[in-house]
Amino acid sequence: MSHHLSPVRSIAASARRLRTRVLAACDRLADDERGAVTAEYAIIIMAAVAFAGVLVAIMRSPEIRAMLVKLVEDALNAAG
Repeated sequence: MSHHLSPVRSIAASARRLRTRVLAACDRLADDERGAVTAEYAIIIMAAVAFAGVLVAIMRSPEIRAMLVKLVEDALNAAG
């Protein structure tokens, strides 16, 4: 009878090894996912910096600056 159990034990051992490998692969994928989130944050920060750069360039324009000053002056005159 032990002859019949030997293949079953072998299959069970193979299944345990496969399970260990699958869990290890899942752990590696989870680590990779965390890196992806960090990369997404980096892209968002780069986009925000680029947008800030565009705003600074717009604000340096004399026409835009005059328009904003007029807008603030009108708002202050209306309030006071």
